[in-house]
Amino acid sequence: MTPVASVHQRLPGSVALISSGETTAHAGVLYDRLSNGSTSPFQIAILETPAGFQPNSEAVARKVADYLRVRLQNLHPTITLLPARARGSAFSPDDPATTEFLRQAQLIFLGAGSPTYTVRQLSASLAWQRVLARQRQGTPLITASAATIAMGAFALPVYEIFKVGTDLHWSAGLDFFGPYGLNLVFLPHWDNSEGGSELDTSRCFLGQERFKRMLELLPADLTVVGIDEHTSLLVDLSGGVATVLGRGGVTIIRPDRCEERHERRAQFALDRLGAFRLPDLAAGLEPSVWADMAKPSAAESTPSEEPAAPPPDVQKLVAARKEARAARDWSAADQIRGQLAELGWQVRDTPDGPRVERI
Repeated sequence: MTPVASVHQRLPGSVALISSGETTAHAGVLYDRLSNGSTSPFQIAILETPAGFQPNSEAVARKVADYLRVRLQNLHPTITLLPARARGSAFSPDDPATTEFLRQAQLIFLGAGSPTYTVRQLSASLAWQRVLARQRQGTPLITASAATIAMGAFALPVYEIFKVGTDLHWSAGLDFFGPYGLNLVFLPHWDNSEGGSELDTSRCFLGQERFKRMLELLPADLTVVGIDEHTSLLVDLSGGVATVLGRGGVTIIRPDRCEERHERRAQFALDRLGAFRLPDLAAGLEPSVWADMAKPSAAESTPSEEPAAPPPDVQKLVAARKEARAARDWSAADQIRGQLAELGWQVRDTPDGPRVERI
């Protein structure tokens, strides 16, 4: 198990790939393991990007935040939602202020939404570069459902096929494991049975017949990793091993199309997935991003003086946003957040209420 490391450590953090149930007991065990040995307060960053196309993306991320706040209460977590929702918007994944908190995060989470939207918004973005840099410097990264699909070399356009009926095809993925020598595709919801006896929704809602046809469309050197419902694959990159946690198991389909099965609590070497290697951890990252992420964040430095209090007009906006959120008027809350950003302030939601900081 890779411990939570300081930003200066040069060992990659573990990666946890959750199929489903990120706010259930099985995931709680995973969060416990990844935070073991951490100090209080525990800094957690949750990116809204996978669900950024939805008007309630903040509410989707907040469900995870509320769960983690209770599950990890002994660590008094500080949980920040990063609204890196859409390029070209007020909350862009390329905006430095939006993802500044990543520089001090001790755990990073991306969850449900659309796999193809996730890739489109994050690929080559500043947000993704910062996620990669922080993870390679020791911070664990957790993905769930859509974000897990997006981590592969190719991503399954599950909504486009299952809901819209487009022709069978694969989309480009974020290829997170490519630098580690692993050419992978991830299919969560592997044993899904929501369709009952009328519709086969296994293989991430494709069904076995369509999955066989999809398999033929993949490059011959690619390995498929299927993760059952309420199951996680915990990948310890520094140790070179993976562990199956949760209710079900993991199915690996190798390039020769032979299958191997690993049930819950099983552990296997990462070379079962391909020619695993530890790369130069700065490879593929912008040198400026790598250097910037290696610097101590404001939270890790000792402040020389107390931060200045926000002016009255900013305080009024913060109060108005709090009222909008209480009324579940997410559009108004987002608009106010944008006004605060224009004034040079950002707001972080904490258990003690909104915290306002200069950008």
